[in-house]
Amino acid sequence: MSAIELTPKRIVSELDKYIVGQAEAKRAVAIALRNRWRRADLRDEIAPKNIIMIGPTGVGKTEIARRLAKLDNSPFLKIEASKFTEVGYVGRDVDSMIRDLMEIAVSMVKQEEMENVRAKAREMAEDRVLDLLLPMKRAEIRSPDGEEAAVGESEAGSSDTREKLRQMLREGRLDARVVNLEITEKAGGPMIEVFSSSGVEDLGLNIKEMFGNIFPQKKKRRRVRIPEALTILEEEEVQRLIDMDKVVRLAHTRVEQSGIIFLDEIDKIVGSNASHGPDVSREGVQRDLLPIVEGSTVNTKYGMVKTDHILFIAAGAFSTTKPSDLIPELQGRFPIRVELDSLTKEDFIRILTEPSNALVKQYIEMLATEGVRVEFTEDAVSEIAEVATLVNERTENIGARRLYTIMETMLEDVSFDAPDMADRDVVIDAAYVRDKLEDIVEDEDLSRYIL
Repeated sequence: MSAIELTPKRIVSELDKYIVGQAEAKRAVAIALRNRWRRADLRDEIAPKNIIMIGPTGVGKTEIARRLAKLDNSPFLKIEASKFTEVGYVGRDVDSMIRDLMEIAVSMVKQEEMENVRAKAREMAEDRVLDLLLPMKRAEIRSPDGEEAAVGESEAGSSDTREKLRQMLREGRLDARVVNLEITEKAGGPMIEVFSSSGVEDLGLNIKEMFGNIFPQKKKRRRVRIPEALTILEEEEVQRLIDMDKVVRLAHTRVEQSGIIFLDEIDKIVGSNASHGPDVSREGVQRDLLPIVEGSTVNTKYGMVKTDHILFIAAGAFSTTKPSDLIPELQGRFPIRVELDSLTKEDFIRILTEPSNALVKQYIEMLATEGVRVEFTEDAVSEIAEVATLVNERTENIGARRLYTIMETMLEDVSFDAPDMADRDVVIDAAYVRDKLEDIVEDEDLSRYIL
């Protein structure tokens, strides 16, 4: 889907296919994504409108950000803010998130380029297999008056044979043949373990690549069947055809102009109210995050990357703190704040049935692979939603994730016996749900461990 087609309404509509409710959050991210396209001539002047999502776990914060990135084909990184520590202390440094995002972008673009050259690589792989089956030899015909014509006729005959073999190859008639293939092995250097609080990438060197260039590439001969030979040779040709300079250049642009970083658990780095001074592991992380979110330049092994236009989406429950507890400078870099609602029984019913990847649909399709036809009645879905709501109220509220534990517990017997139940119909109704879950739900201590 092109950027011009991604109108806010279209973005919300696409998000609705996978995420139930949370209209306010969907609108906010849809506008933020559309504003990237609206920058036009003022591309370098307009900063992204970063977002803080506030809400309990399991209500769709991560899924909204992940689906948004997929819609726009943007490099996307999810990272927990609690993994970082202040510079000078053991832990990951904040610059590592940009390096990780760059790696993701290079991988994305490389995969796209591989698909673009795969057809050509397949043809080249076919030629190499044909060379193994029918080596080209020049005819040694010594004729004083017709040497060139004789050679030409020989090559024409060989060419006809080659094309016949190519046709047989494509039709699979040569699949049983075995060829001797020379395969290049990746050079393996010595194992090196580096202990560094900021990551080995800070050295500006890729140690694996460095030793790969020092040690010579090994080649070994293998006897393989034609289909396997085609696959191996196709992958080799794909790697040869890819222009890595172009890949890095495109990835660099994509990160700087459309990268999305999802900072989860940002509420965990809110400083405590201690009077003795700033909290090293919390407020220090905020101060280190500030220049990245504000816009700075980070050194990666692919070159310098500017973070000025990367979209940051932060999320946290903020159950004991609030966004205003963040340091003022960081607050100002997240001008949009949206609160996500806790999920109700009606939301659970919709989550179970409506999305394209709804849980009920997932279990029906998975068990169908064993030949078991599963049907969920309406009252069963309602009962599952009721149990999820009740357990969330009694114990920790983990949102939609509670549905996974309930569905797994309820369908444990069917999943275990499915291979022996081929061509059977299983109806899941409210009575079945109650029978499987009633004892666990009634025993609050037991439900804390199982559900």
